[in-house]
Amino acid sequence: MQSPDAQIYASLGEPSSARPVKTVVILGFEDCLPSGLVGLVDLFWMANQANLPSSPVAGRVGTAAAVHEQAVQFRVTTASVNGQSLRDGMGRSIAVDAHVQDIGDCHAVLIPGLIRGANSIPKAEELGPVAAWLRQRHQHGSVVAGSCAGVFVLGESGLLTQRRCTTTWWLHDELKRRYPEADAVWGSALIEDDGVVSAGGPMSWIDMALHMIRRLGGANVAKRTADFAVIDNPTLTQAMYAPKRFVNDVDSLLLNAEQAVRQAPVDMTATQLARSLALSERTLHRRLKALTGEAPKTFITRTRLEMAKTLLDAPRASVKRTAQLCGYHDESSFRRAFTKFAGMSPSAYRHWVAARQA
Repeated sequence: MQSPDAQIYASLGEPSSARPVKTVVILGFEDCLPSGLVGLVDLFWMANQANLPSSPVAGRVGTAAAVHEQAVQFRVTTASVNGQSLRDGMGRSIAVDAHVQDIGDCHAVLIPGLIRGANSIPKAEELGPVAAWLRQRHQHGSVVAGSCAGVFVLGESGLLTQRRCTTTWWLHDELKRRYPEADAVWGSALIEDDGVVSAGGPMSWIDMALHMIRRLGGANVAKRTADFAVIDNPTLTQAMYAPKRFVNDVDSLLLNAEQAVRQAPVDMTATQLARSLALSERTLHRRLKALTGEAPKTFITRTRLEMAKTLLDAPRASVKRTAQLCGYHDESSFRRAFTKFAGMSPSAYRHWVAARQA
């Protein structure tokens, strides 16, 4: 007897195998975060299940025919640098499907994070053929992605050079130190630049997977997958979670600059900030770029919006008053800037904070 999905495909005049196949390689390393490697396998399996015409979420997007037209099938292979089982960061063995060198063309390569952070990443000379394999796959059109400390594998392979990238907030400075030619962005949840994807914290493999599902299968496929897995589809900036002043404790100039912006009675320009720190504008720009990757104007904006977050943390905080205290004379401009920074409106942020504190 045919399965319900086979019957639906038959009614459409096509076999179930007619769905386009997207091949995904999950490349694991010793000391990997086990949930990252195994969880990626699970989430792509859920993507396949969620996008069958008989899926519980399929009816939300129309007929079975419409679902079929939009759906893809993900074929996932796990791999290691030697084809052998991995020892994860907790000392347990994880079996893999293949030796990475035995894998040819694929649509995407995903690298989960590592428990011991950047210190667990093999150097470029140790990666050797694996680094060359990653570069080759990217040159042939594969999207290459890493989450958390897995981003450092991309760095060692030379794929971050002259590209915007991110990692978890507490490894940002190490990423900048190791790969000065990369354009490392602090606080971003996920960045794709020229087919190279980097994602933030230890659990950002979820964001990375949904991004890849969306990229390879489309927004509807990603939405149905997120609904099926009961996870959030949009990503939030890491600025929502990183301890306040984390970046600015790295160097006294940052602390002094932050204080100057916070104490300014009105909106502050880069010229005024440089003058308050007894620096030339050129020197201020150079030092802020080296420390944070930000131009003075961007630093000022981020500091003002961090201040807004602090003010909005208070019960019954007024969005209008918060905008004024942070140097915004136009409330709508403040709302747009805050939404771009935090990934949600000021009002939504207040509800989000209240829910976390409940």
